[in-house]
Amino acid sequence: MSPRSSAVGPYDLDRDGIADWLAAGSERRGNAPSYRVDQLWDGLYAQGGPPENWTNLPKALRQRFAEELPPALTEVRRSTGDGGDTVKWLWALHDGATIETVLMVYDDRATVCVSSQAGCAMACGFCATGQDGFTRHLSVGEIVEQVMVARHVSPRRVSNVVFMGMGEPLANYGPTVATLRRLRDDVGLSARHLTVSTVGMVPAIRRLAAEELPVGLAISVHAATDALRDELVPINRRHNLESLVDAAIDWREQTGRRVSFEWALIDGVNDTPEQLDALIELADQARAHVNFIPLNPTPGWPTKGTPPAGVRFARERLARAGITVTVRDTRGDDIDAACGQLASRTRDESAVAIAAPHRR
Repeated sequence: MSPRSSAVGPYDLDRDGIADWLAAGSERRGNAPSYRVDQLWDGLYAQGGPPENWTNLPKALRQRFAEELPPALTEVRRSTGDGGDTVKWLWALHDGATIETVLMVYDDRATVCVSSQAGCAMACGFCATGQDGFTRHLSVGEIVEQVMVARHVSPRRVSNVVFMGMGEPLANYGPTVATLRRLRDDVGLSARHLTVSTVGMVPAIRRLAAEELPVGLAISVHAATDALRDELVPINRRHNLESLVDAAIDWREQTGRRVSFEWALIDGVNDTPEQLDALIELADQARAHVNFIPLNPTPGWPTKGTPPAGVRFARERLARAGITVTVRDTRGDDIDAACGQLASRTRDESAVAIAAPHRR
């Protein structure tokens, strides 16, 4: 299936947009029953799946909706790992841009990891998406649809959504916040189960704190000195660690929620006693939780992740200092589930296929 040609997908419409769409067709707003908007909204957010299954609507209306507002996401590849508990999609958008979504199923719940941009401009060297560069922002509908597709196929109730896929959510601020509100108000997810990850866009962090959305905030710190963070996370040259910690402190005071410091453990780089002790000081100042992430290897980054013994050392060093610390459950290593990996591999395979000589 090729990507759709329209730039507007079904989840880009709010209730007024659906009413306008109804008015533009054979069912005029003045003639159509007032409950049609509610029925379409229910089809999108409660029933899910293709419009053909929304049997509370007339067949002609379902057909028109499917034809005029086709899905924003066209599946390019779906991979399953961890015994079926992790599913990763590579999607093509209407303009050929690609994004990724991951569904992680646990015993009592499911979490969806969504992309907020096609590509990323933050240029973090160890990140597969950052290595590939920025393509464009995603619309509200393109983000919401990732959640709805994953929810439709999940064997467990989707209770958590994390903005930790491709892109920097706070660089796409308007659609990100609108999506958070849509997920809370229309999908029915608790704001406390929605988490936004950022590399540290300090002005946007402060703006989000004022939105009265008690979502979780995860900051990709990865280094506890400006010299190293300038190298690993280039935005640090604009918003240094001091300003980042100040924003984290203010976030907690305004929202009542502590910040999580994300830290991809890189062997011999940021897992040293010196870096860990500096991290302890930062986390103590911000009263932050620290989440260690075993580094997923990427072809464009020459280093490797900290081995298991080093991960234990890092966790124990922080715990002894009184810092709340966890190690992220590794998921999807067998299906390139880290941000940007599947898209990069698929592009590489396509390039090889195109470059391969024709054999008779």
